[in-house]
Formats: sequence, C-alpha cells, structure tokens
Amino acid sequence: MGYAQRKVANTASKLAHVSSSHLRALPPKHSLLPAGKAAPPAVFDAQAWAASQPPPRSTLAAFAHRIGLGKVVPSVDVIEQACTHPSFVHLHNQQHPDQPLPATNASLATLGNSLLGLFATEFVNSSYPHLPTRVMKAAVSAHVGPTTCANLAREMGVTPILRWHRTPANLTQGAVLHIDALASVPRALTALVYQYRSLRSARRFVEKFFFSREVDLRSMMKFRDPKQTLLATVQKFGRERPISRLLKETGRLSNSPVFVVGIFSGADKLGEGFGSSLKMAEYRAAEDSLLRLYLTRQPPHLLQLPTSTFPDAPGNVFEATGAESAYSPVSLGDSEVLYGSAGRAGVRTPGARSRAAEAEDDLEDYVL
Repeated sequence: MGYAQRKVANTASKLAHVSSSHLRALPPKHSLLPAGKAAPPAVFDAQAWAASQPPPRSTLAAFAHRIGLGKVVPSVDVIEQACTHPSFVHLHNQQHPDQPLPATNASLATLGNSLLGLFATEFVNSSYPHLPTRVMKAAVSAHVGPTTCANLAREMGVTPILRWHRTPANLTQGAVLHIDALASVPRALTALVYQYRSLRSARRFVEKFFFSREVDLRSMMKFRDPKQTLLATVQKFGRERPISRLLKETGRLSNSPVFVVGIFSGADKLGEGFGSSLKMAEYRAAEDSLLRLYLTRQPPHLLQLPTSTFPDAPGNVFEATGAESAYSPVSLGDSEVLYGSAGRAGVRTPGARSRAAEAEDDLEDYVL
C-alpha cells in the first residue's frame, strides 16, 4: 500500500461512521433550504452532524459481545457511555442544544486508569523482582500506557462507535487528539468490569487484553558504564569481585578477529560477550551479566499478586464478601544499584573515582 492509500485509509478511520438505517430523519430539517428563501439561514456541517449522531444499538451490542462483555454490562447504554469522550459534550451542545447532555466516560476512565496502573505495577514488580525503578516505570507504561490503550482500542474496533470532538489546546488544558479519545475507552471498559463484577474479574480482563502482549525489556535498559555498574552490583549482593576471562578467540592477527570474554564471580559465570576487540567483548559481557540479573523472571506458576487476597465476589472491594485466597509474599529484590546517584547529568560524585579505578583494574584482568 502506497503513501497516498495509507493516508486515505488513516483519515477515513478517524471519521464518524453513521448508518442511515437507524436515523429517523435523513437529511435533517435544518439542512434543507426553507421554502421561499434563496439561501439557508446557516451553513450545514455534514461531518459535525454525523459525528453527533449516536451509534446503532446493534453495533454497540456486537462490540460488547466481541470483547466478552455482553453478559457483564446490563445494557448497551453503558457501552455507549464508555465510548463517549468528555470532549463530545461541546459538539453535542452545538448540534442538539435542546437535548440533555450525554453520559461520558470521564469518571470511568479515571477509575480504569488507576486499576490499570495497580495491576500493571504489581504484575511487573512480582514478575521481575530485581528490575530497576526507572525500567519498571517504563515497563508499566509499555503495558498500559496511552499508546498501548489506543492501539488496543483500534484492535477492538472502537473507531466506528467512538464519540469525541477534536479540541485545541488552551490555557487550562491540552489539546484533545484522536489517540487521547481512543485511550479512554479501554480504561472505561476496565472500570465497567470492576463495577459490575469484581476486582479479580477486572484483573483477568486486563491480563487477557494487556499482559498477553510481549514487551521487550532489554531495549529499556541502558548502562553508561556496565563494568562499574556490575562491580557495584556484585558488592551490593556480597559476592566476590568480578574477573574477566578470555574464553575463545579466532583471527587475532587478521583484520576481523573475534573474542569471547566471560565474567566470573568466584566459580560462577555471570555472563559472556563477544566483539572484535577485548574491550568490546568485555563491555558486552558486563552488560549481559547485568541483564541476566535484572531480567530474572519469576516462574508463572509461582507468581502471586497482592490483589489475589480479595474475594472473587460481585461488588467493589469494600462491599464484596467471600472467601479470600491465600497469599504468601515473595522475597523483595533490590531495585536500585549503588552507582549513578549523581542524577541525570551523569557527573560522578566525589570519591567515586577510586571505585571506578578499582573496577578498571579488576575487570581488565584477563586469564588466557
């Protein structure tokens, strides 16, 4: 598909989709030219009028059953509220000033956003107990962030039934874009499951739609100096200082040599790496050692979440009654390293030079 075709398809997906079969009067009376007058009293905006029309109830019912909420919500009016962004109120007042205001998903999206943050934080923290704090925040955003919610809404088929209005930025709030309106729908749907079922049902809903996606955590971890970071990490866990050993090599005297270096702490190999020079291989070996530590994942059958203690009964956590599941907390891991505390500037603190010098001496000790 060329650029022009993709542009047309992308633009068409953002326009309002309104079926004329469920409309009582088409075209509307104010769009017709009054009898005996040469011009209409106002310019008729067909796109704004179409965007203000409610979606067909059959479409809402099909959407609810497609995502598995057909038997959860009492009526399709709740689904219509979940798909109505607060920015739609302004457009509704312009097109239908004599009608009552529609219900929006403002409160549902706020509650759903809090639930998504809770579920994602406990899932990432329990799955990767040694993950650094900054990486954990990035992983939570990758699982349930605005971009992920908007992409999930497109996959669900929210675009034809979404009711929103593009709003420019002002002094009090930012601009409302199509991605912002889409992201509010999965959050509102999560709140609906919690409202009409239970907290654990909402967590299962989030696990199926959000946590089933693969997130590359390796690309989120960047080390300015892996050798010094590894030295500080090994000292923090009370292990022996790391030593680099040359494991394999080929073509040392050629123009394309390859060296394989392993880093050991005592008799345990922490990691290994390859490169066209010894320093490059050692750098990758130190980075591999850190990734092996921080990306150590808890087995799925041993994973226990704090929200499992709540009873799996209808109602919110304050009203639900029933048997509570057993929960045994896992051992907490150290989430930070004792290096890089100077801040975002990356300037080393006074006294850190001695530690860096020791790291240089220790990690450049090759055993051939």
